[in-house]
Amino acid sequence: MKNLIIALLFAPIALLANQGTPTSLEAISAALNSGDVETLAKYFSENVEISIQDKEQVYPKAKAAEVLRTFFEANKPKAFAQVHKGTSRENSDQYCIGNLSATTGNYRVYLYLKVAGANVNIQEIRFDKE
Repeated sequence: MKNLIIALLFAPIALLANQGTPTSLEAISAALNSGDVETLAKYFSENVEISIQDKEQVYPKAKAAEVLRTFFEANKPKAFAQVHKGTSRENSDQYCIGNLSATTGNYRVYLYLKVAGANVNIQEIRFDKE
């Protein structure tokens, strides 16, 4: 009984503490919004498929960060807005479609995120100029 009372007292505190923590997709969206490659790289799978316009290739994690850094240097992000997000039917993998406004124009961004327990990893990221 004593443990139950303690649990009931601390449950609201634990819930409030988690409210300020952004989800993985929110953190990834914020990183896209600012062109923060370091934060994006934290979510990369060991190999990431990156497609920029018609150039598509699978890169190891470190090279993928370099490719995105080069892309963001040439196309400085002004804003990123999610248009649609969801979960795949077969498993709990997530996807997100959004619009990236950059200094060189607008891009449609597609993200595919592999979910394994509490880990979320970017498997694919694609930028298509609109």
